[in-house]
Amino acid sequence: MGVRIRLARHGTKKKPFYRIVVADGESPRDGKFLEKVGTYDPLVDPVKVSLNSDRIKYWIEKGAIPSDTVKSLLKREGFSANNN
Repeated sequence: MGVRIRLARHGTKKKPFYRIVVADGESPRDGKFLEKVGTYDPLVDPVKVSLNSDRIKYWIEKGAIPSDTVKSLLKREGFSANNN
């Protein structure tokens, strides 16, 4: 299926915290991943997103496909996959 950039859920019940990870498309949501490239905390106001843009750019160049949610987070943070 290929490599995906997606969210992995952490935190406790009703208090989610997400890691933005690069993982094989067939591995489970919270399972094995290749690299952690950022975090997303939806509970604070404003929402806190931290990204390692160099590594995200590297993985996108290698063919990794961001999930819809990660794509929207990247766009919101001003990251464009087309910027080289």
